[in-house]
Amino acid sequence: MLRHVVMFRWNPGTTPADVADVQEGLGGLPAVIPEITRYQFGPDAGINDGNAEFVVVADFADVDGYLAYRDHPLHRALIGERITPRLAERHAVQYIIDDA
Repeated sequence: MLRHVVMFRWNPGTTPADVADVQEGLGGLPAVIPEITRYQFGPDAGINDGNAEFVVVADFADVDGYLAYRDHPLHRALIGERITPRLAERHAVQYIIDDA
């Protein structure tokens, strides 16, 4: 299994409605990208100062599943239309999950 984790920090002036718009778009992806085996996302809980403001965690059976998600036209459109215009900072990592 492969896990993809991406963290965002929003531009100043990004509103709760803007974040809700991103969440709405993300919520629709599992229905159209069957390679996603688990998908979670949400705002930081606000417990520690300096954290990222939003996270997406997605699991895939393999690298090919992740690449299908990464390159899917609806995912790319969501990034271009709803995320990038509001994005100040992005960090991501993909790693192998060893469930042995």
